[in-house]
Amino acid sequence: MARYVTTVRTKQTPAEVFAYMADLRNFAEWDPGVKKVVQVKGAAGGADAEFDVSVSGTTLRYVTEVYEPNTILLVVAKSRTLRSTDRVTVVADGATTLVTYDAVLELNGVLRLADPVLGLAFGRIGDRAAGGLRRVLSGEDVPA
Repeated sequence: MARYVTTVRTKQTPAEVFAYMADLRNFAEWDPGVKKVVQVKGAAGGADAEFDVSVSGTTLRYVTEVYEPNTILLVVAKSRTLRSTDRVTVVADGATTLVTYDAVLELNGVLRLADPVLGLAFGRIGDRAAGGLRRVLSGEDVPA
């Protein structure tokens, strides 16, 4: 299993940040690993939303599993080779908003043997995405 967690502090409201993050079509704006996103079900972000996200020569179907407006979003993609789980948590913090993006990649079956290598690569990929997230949210990194 590979995991990447980052938290960004922004002056945007929880509602603004949540709406932006819940609409996965925005992923391509901040995550350089995402090439294209197409919404296949629902309208923008929502409890019934599904998105085809194209990354590294493959397309994953992300299904919204948890949608608690302005607070928690959980989307999951499953393929023969992996499971990707992305959780976004939004919390008001005084005059600012904390946005935590928690991504987990789990390889399936015998491929799990490659998890340590995946973890190293995922860290570099996550760092680039975190930088993009700070940029689009006009935010700053919150140390763990």
